[in-house]
Amino acid sequence: MAIVPNPHKTTGFLGWIDDRFPLTKMWKDHVAEYYAPKNFQLLVLLGSLALFVLVNQLVTGIWLAMHYKPGEDLAFDSIEYIMRDVPWGSVLRYLHSTGASAFFIVVYLHMFRSLLYGSHRKPRELLWIFGCLIYLCLMAEAFCGYVLPWGNMSYWGASVIINLFGTIPFIGPDLVQWIQGDYTPADATLNRLFSLHVVALPFVLVGLVIAHLLALHEVGSNNPDGIEIKKKKDPKTGIPLDGIPFHPYYTVKDLFGVSVFLIIFLGVVFFAPDGGGFLLEKPNFTPANPLSTPEHITPAWYFGAFYAMLRAVPSYFQTQIWGVIVMFGAVSLLFFLPWLDRSPVKSIRYRGPIFKVALALFAVAFVMLNYLGMQKPDPVATVLARIGTIIYYGFSWACPGTRGWTRLCPSPSG
Repeated sequence: MAIVPNPHKTTGFLGWIDDRFPLTKMWKDHVAEYYAPKNFQLLVLLGSLALFVLVNQLVTGIWLAMHYKPGEDLAFDSIEYIMRDVPWGSVLRYLHSTGASAFFIVVYLHMFRSLLYGSHRKPRELLWIFGCLIYLCLMAEAFCGYVLPWGNMSYWGASVIINLFGTIPFIGPDLVQWIQGDYTPADATLNRLFSLHVVALPFVLVGLVIAHLLALHEVGSNNPDGIEIKKKKDPKTGIPLDGIPFHPYYTVKDLFGVSVFLIIFLGVVFFAPDGGGFLLEKPNFTPANPLSTPEHITPAWYFGAFYAMLRAVPSYFQTQIWGVIVMFGAVSLLFFLPWLDRSPVKSIRYRGPIFKVALALFAVAFVMLNYLGMQKPDPVATVLARIGTIIYYGFSWACPGTRGWTRLCPSPSG
């Protein structure tokens, strides 16, 4: 019997590769024949922008690592060498430092979009958890990178953050010394943070991103109407009736989004790389000095909300562990949102006004807390930070999607 050739089988060099590696299959499964909702909008671009910024951080980080020297006597001078003597070194450094802030902006907006349209809800709970793990890993990566320039703010910021572990009863002081490798942030601390920043954490981050994308393509993308397109398919082809191929429809939109993002991003890189002191703090332009404390020790802006929560909680029984618990609890709480929100509908389009007001208050409170974390502590700021902390936790624990809230403010669909 004659063998009929497969008309869809690739030939030539690509066919040789496909016989040994599923390149074409991966392209079809995850791009060309991956079906996404028809009713997509601009907020969908945030995921692609996050991936783009991740690539920027990895590429520029590799080049910077070629010239950076971890060591308390060498780190600050190596940054100056990169900025002044390495060809295009200043551009690479600003692409990396500005890219860190851009990464958090995109990630925060991406998470907010998930809350808007219920992307953390069933069947995407694992997708949301992978996203939260990416956020947690990104925070650790950013902290390590913040310390590496070994400017004065880097030194004192590292001292403050690491000493938070000292509030843990019994093991706290020994744990701080173990993390630092010394009694104070010093050469051993810098070498450890450098190893984490350029070796360990990037591998974990990339692995989590891959898991996030695989989980997304398994359950499908969410959309503003909360419609599960995989539930209604063409009986003959198996193609979702409410879906369109990711390529070229989504890829064209992504390219447009990246183009607009680059205009804004490069404008900051070339014309305002320090962001008026928010992206690169002025005390970080002087070498680390254990004998000279900056007038006001602040974290990077993207940690401002959690630092404000830490300061908002007063100390009891001569320990500040309560503020540390509130700060870390604010991050941990994100992992439980898929089960705290039990509304029968997902999208904000079909939820009642109580949820819309609550989500708006949550967003305003988070922005306010970020701002307060960057300011000098004063009585008014402390009161505002406490109010913001209550709103943050109130939205999570008394999520307006629970059955009680649904009875008070039913959705149009339910």
